[in-house]
Amino acid sequence: MMQLQDILFSQGFGTRRICCGLVQQGLVAVGSAHNVCCDPLEAFPAEGLEFWVQGVHWTYHARAYLLLHKPAGYECSQKPGAHPSVYTLLPGPLRQRGGGAAAGVQAVGRLDHDTTGLLLLSDDGKFIHRLTSPRHHVPKVYEVHVRHPLQETAVRRLLTGVVLDDDPEPVRAASCRIVSDLHLQMTLTEGKYHQVKRMLAAVGNRVESLHRSALGPLSLDDGPAEGRWRWLTSEEVDSLTRKVPGQAS
Repeated sequence: MMQLQDILFSQGFGTRRICCGLVQQGLVAVGSAHNVCCDPLEAFPAEGLEFWVQGVHWTYHARAYLLLHKPAGYECSQKPGAHPSVYTLLPGPLRQRGGGAAAGVQAVGRLDHDTTGLLLLSDDGKFIHRLTSPRHHVPKVYEVHVRHPLQETAVRRLLTGVVLDDDPEPVRAASCRIVSDLHLQMTLTEGKYHQVKRMLAAVGNRVESLHRSALGPLSLDDGPAEGRWRWLTSEEVDSLTRKVPGQAS
């Protein structure tokens, strides 16, 4: 059981003082019956609790696991430079969950400002590490549109390994498939800086547009629409963190 003001605080609705005020002003309703609660100290079973804050529906989540369909023109940074932050596409409470210096959800890895597609966000540090550590080889599928027609010889080089300018060890694509003359589907299991663009440059081509269509078992086939987000289901979270036989712990 948790006090209502603590539930609101944990979900990012402000300081405990602000959350207490929201409740006392009658701006919070709880449960399927929409019962307005004016006592900030009243306790409820937290997990899965439905509540409304100023008429907006929320469900309690101990941890946040989100899937965002990132559009072009957004930076995966809390302090962006020339472009708006991808975090502005999320509601305020998701950006303030937990309070403190590291408040809110964080991107699970990054996509360049001009790259679109599947981006995960979470406030669970272990989950983020699990998916971003190169030891775990989480596959990421990219739709790569290039300037020059694709050649099988270039694809073979991407599969056998190319050397990038800052790393003497060759990097390889886990798989490559030519979809059309100017469209390559590439799967990577690591995430070096500008890796897809630099790998294509190493074989004499140039990336014109880049879209991440899948990460692990998740894809954008069923949405959400570009610029929109949704919660991951518990089954999806489990599928992302389940250890594959032979995979590092």
